[in-house]
Amino acid sequence: MENIENIENEECLDEILQVRRDKLKTLADNEQNPYEITTFAVTNYTVDILNNFEKMENCEVCIAGRIMFRREMGKASFMDISDTTGKIQIYVRINAVGEEVYRSLNLWDIGDIAGVKGTVFKTQRGEISVKATEITLLSKSLLPLPEKFHGLKDTDLRYRQRYLDLIVNPNVRDTFQKRSLIIREIRRFLDNKGFLEVETPIMQTIPGGASARPFITHHNTLNLDLYMRVAPELYLKRLIIGGFDKVYEIGRNFRNEGISIRHNPEFTMLELYQAYNDYNGMMDITEELIRTAAQNVLGYTLVKYGDIEIDFGKPFEKIPMKEAVQKYSDINFDEVIDIQQARALCKKHHIEYEERHLLGDILNLFFEKYVEDKLIQPTFITDYPVEISPLAKRKMQNPNLTERFELFIAGREHANAFSELNDPIDQRKRFEAQVSLKKAGDDEAHELDEDFLTALEYGMPPTGGLGIGIDRLVMLLTNSPSIRDVLLFPTMKPKVKERY
Repeated sequence: MENIENIENEECLDEILQVRRDKLKTLADNEQNPYEITTFAVTNYTVDILNNFEKMENCEVCIAGRIMFRREMGKASFMDISDTTGKIQIYVRINAVGEEVYRSLNLWDIGDIAGVKGTVFKTQRGEISVKATEITLLSKSLLPLPEKFHGLKDTDLRYRQRYLDLIVNPNVRDTFQKRSLIIREIRRFLDNKGFLEVETPIMQTIPGGASARPFITHHNTLNLDLYMRVAPELYLKRLIIGGFDKVYEIGRNFRNEGISIRHNPEFTMLELYQAYNDYNGMMDITEELIRTAAQNVLGYTLVKYGDIEIDFGKPFEKIPMKEAVQKYSDINFDEVIDIQQARALCKKHHIEYEERHLLGDILNLFFEKYVEDKLIQPTFITDYPVEISPLAKRKMQNPNLTERFELFIAGREHANAFSELNDPIDQRKRFEAQVSLKKAGDDEAHELDEDFLTALEYGMPPTGGLGIGIDRLVMLLTNSPSIRDVLLFPTMKPKVKERY
């Protein structure tokens, strides 16, 4: 097999590429140009044949896929064909397909796409196979496939050229099939609960709904700067005000921030809102939704992630942020009475803070340092400070805190939810505070959205809202260590020169 890993120099590579092009020319000269073929009637996939051999033995099938292996034995040949469901062996005899077709197999290569018509049988070694009666070259591969994909020197190649990853690594294909099933299960779950799926603008005049730095674009006709949405929240709340009691959206958000194993500049979020509910109701929905997705897609709720096991079958733990900080740092923030005392604690514990940070911000800094990575099993952290929750309703018992939670699993945040702030006067004050933060240099602070405030003044019912990161949930349920493993085309910095 030609193998990119074993190609030592450009000259050798050029020779291999030329050989494949010469083969294509010979095929075309003999009126066998595979690119001229427009259709092939596939009747079966390999998984159907392999799983139902007893019923399909001696039956005629038509399959198509990529040639991943070839072995010639005189007047007979074996090849492996890989389709979207798996791989199966093909047995080709000269007297079954004809001498002309059989001889033309010398012009075929690993990576070519073929269509096969034949009968299902089992070899003497017990391998389920298809005995070809007709075989057709449907597309010519002009580049050699890597033989051992994970041995490639350029580890980024998997992400840069996902098509190669999918061709050679069946586990990757399985991950993205599971991703599709997880999203389908989420939709089914919400649809069955009476939620309406909607679409809101991706380009917005004001970036709102989350503390994040936006991407900026420009509309030429309107001569108007627009922002790629950081969250759909404020538009979904407008729909609640308009009379839809239950809405959700699954779609892309865009944040002009760093790239890591947890973050990609564009990512997929689920956001939902339910009138006449609160953050306690959102906890119930979150727990049931994730447990249902795990059970229905994977078939179990005890999920292995790296070296740990996560139990989605048990009730999720709930703990207020202050209690969590005290549990892991032994610091009681109920006894921290002013900003000077909070800053002194930061210096003592080597936590960096900014002059703009208030008590609630500093509490969150302690949470991030001492607590976040300790939360392995599903845990709801509740009662966030108002300073970092500009869209959440205050707790009646303590107006410095809000009715908000975040769900942490495996040391990472996976969901964020509020009892939504529906007081337009309080919301304006919080927006104005965010504007002050932005002027002080906080690029992630909210901007003031006058139209949203106008909508609130018409009256929004008590509402619970929830956001779940789809990519991180898929990472959990597919045991994927990096967000790039669950995005078909993650954001990558282009290489100056890419031949493959």
